Amino acid sequence: MSFNKYLPEGSLIATAENREYISSVYGLERARAEGKILEGIVTMCDSESYALHVDLCGVDGIIEREECVYGDKTKDIAIITRVGKPVAFKVMQIIKDGEKTTAILSRKEAQRECACSYLADLIPGDIIPARITHFEPFGAFVDIGCGIISLLSVDSISVSRISHPSDRFLQREEIKVIVKSIDRESGRIYVSTKELFGTWEENASKYAAGQTVSGTVRSIESYGIFVELAPNLAGLAELKDGIKEGESCAVYIKSIMPEKMKIKLVIIDSYEKTAPQRCAEYFIDTDKISHIDYWRYSPESCPKIIETDFSEA
Repeated sequence: MSFNKYLPEGSLIATAENREYISSVYGLERARAEGKILEGIVTMCDSESYALHVDLCGVDGIIEREECVYGDKTKDIAIITRVGKPVAFKVMQIIKDGEKTTAILSRKEAQRECACSYLADLIPGDIIPARITHFEPFGAFVDIGCGIISLLSVDSISVSRISHPSDRFLQREEIKVIVKSIDRESGRIYVSTKELFGTWEENASKYAAGQTVSGTVRSIESYGIFVELAPNLAGLAELKDGIKEGESCAVYIKSIMPEKMKIKLVIIDSYEKTAPQRCAEYFIDTDKISHIDYWRYSPESCPKIIETDFSEA
């Protein structure tokens, strides 16, 4: 797939090839002639014109406001927040004025190429790289190529309930996502990750009745406490005083029932979460598998069916 060429912003900045191109006027001229997509760090945004200045090893790279974003009308905040971060761009022109050299750049053209040569060919079920850009209560926004943003809604992050996307991911974290749906009219792409975190049986196979294991309190209901054991696996514990949502806890596994897709737990102890967030485990080899048509979360023995059919999206 073309995603190796159209990666999320920040993926190219430290590569030897990128450094070679941006380290000299000759390299920038060659990038212009070849139509190469490069990356550089934005050092400043002009106060009036909102042009971005990019550090190109002594050459002043400028992205004019209208060249900052491809597609929707550009908002000022979308430009300002690029300062201090890497941006993808194509070199459009090199201007020499005495000893000063200025490179006219376009992030818009880099994104246009990414959208037309890569994103336009995606279909639901494709597995692609992404990078978390920021969180909202309703989901995470992810860069799926050259700074083009997609929504990962909170209900598509994992089967286990979470109150906020930061419960699962870190800012700027590199992840893999599955294309959930595509609005062909607007060009918007919506993505999911829950299908990568394993089925109920795959997750439950790591546990056995009689074990005491760690978990995270996700919600407290009148009939019990939901404790997450893994991103796609939670069990129900008996009510216990003093328990708070978001806390870590030690739980005793009373029983595991695949036919009901239930795990019964007893909370032994709870404590404030102090350990760093663990990276979620993928149950699909995303280095070898780049597409799936169908995913069933629930066990075959369970009458309740939880599934995702990407072929119908």
